Amino acid sequence: MKYMITWKERSQGSAIEYERAQQRILDVFRQWKAPANFKIELFVIRVGDWGGYMLVDCDDPVIVHKFASMLPAFEFEARPVIPIEDAVRGELEVMAWRDGLKFA
Repeated sequence: MKYMITWKERSQGSAIEYERAQQRILDVFRQWKAPANFKIELFVIRVGDWGGYMLVDCDDPVIVHKFASMLPAFEFEARPVIPIEDAVRGELEVMAWRDGLKFA
């Protein structure tokens, strides 16, 4: 399953608290190793912002949850996603089924 993970920084308080949080985030992230079943396909940061996007392929939602729990200074959201071709195919199939319904 593919997941689009997004995150943004939680409010921290004073400027010095933000600086400490930033240092802690980098310290923790430097030591993190992606599990073998957590394949990062895209990893980008929003320019001028404390957040970003990561597209991962992972067969275990617990691994995704663990990643999202690793840095409590951020609010994470992980949404399952599918390729557009699969979505369109599914939509066309259900539309054909719906158009074939008979009503009394």
